Amino acid sequence: MYYTGFTDEAADSMEKQIEVTKELGWDYIESRSIDGTNLTDISDEKFEEVYQKLNAAGIKVNCFGSAVANWGKDPRDEESFKKSMEELKRAIPRMQKLGTKMIRGMSYGIPKDLSPDNPELEAKIIEHLKKMVKMCEKAGIIYVHENCMNYFSQSYEKMDKLLAEINSPNFKIVFDTGNPLMADNRMGEPPYEKQTTWGAYQHLKDKIAYVHIKDGAFVKKTEGIFPEMNYCYPGEGNGEVKKIVRDLLKGGYDGGFSIEPHMGAVYHEDRNDNEANAKYNTYLEYGKRFMQLMEEIRRELKEE
Repeated sequence: MYYTGFTDEAADSMEKQIEVTKELGWDYIESRSIDGTNLTDISDEKFEEVYQKLNAAGIKVNCFGSAVANWGKDPRDEESFKKSMEELKRAIPRMQKLGTKMIRGMSYGIPKDLSPDNPELEAKIIEHLKKMVKMCEKAGIIYVHENCMNYFSQSYEKMDKLLAEINSPNFKIVFDTGNPLMADNRMGEPPYEKQTTWGAYQHLKDKIAYVHIKDGAFVKKTEGIFPEMNYCYPGEGNGEVKKIVRDLLKGGYDGGFSIEPHMGAVYHEDRNDNEANAKYNTYLEYGKRFMQLMEEIRRELKEE
């Protein structure tokens, strides 16, 4: 078992991302953005610079937090498929150089103006996902599909179908404890009930290879893709973080836990803290609190 996290939520620069990781005593980061650009999209020269800094610090990238097939890509648009394929092609040699074995991907966005029942569109998405998973198989990496605001995470039925359709050892689930809180369970007729973290976990449990730690509470819908959420420290919201982590450990889970606070600059040590420092300190505090929660869970399991 190991700790990691989306360090771009602590700082933009690679130097500060490495610094917060070492301050927590961790060996890994889930790399998403460097100076505001995704790791798959930075120039070759910038990537080489990032590689050298990570190598010198003894920090490894356990997962590429890519935008492949993410919620911002419409599956009705051929350009979405083309762009995702290009992103994956760029990512693979970089992952191999870094020794990274997982890439976070999704199953494209949810067209808001369509009902959940679209067999032709589903078949098209599955076809493209299978092509990308095949690329991952050849490269010896794992495509971890996140239960985010994407097509095959829009209902428990869709989750089951995705797992049945893509039967590959190189296709697994990265389970995010906070994402079900914001997602409708689009089954039957609207209005839809919200998903629950425990409910989503039960459907995905057997395919979980990796875990994102996020917690909070739903506030209200917005006009955009994501609703308004009140994010908080792990174990303080509705994400059932402790219950999920406890069940995973009890079942022998020995993979990574990646923190993704989404809290921004909320932690202030003193009034002189500027926003960058507050952002860094929030991430640091989040990591410390999650490790404390983990120790609490381990103690309880030992006492059983």
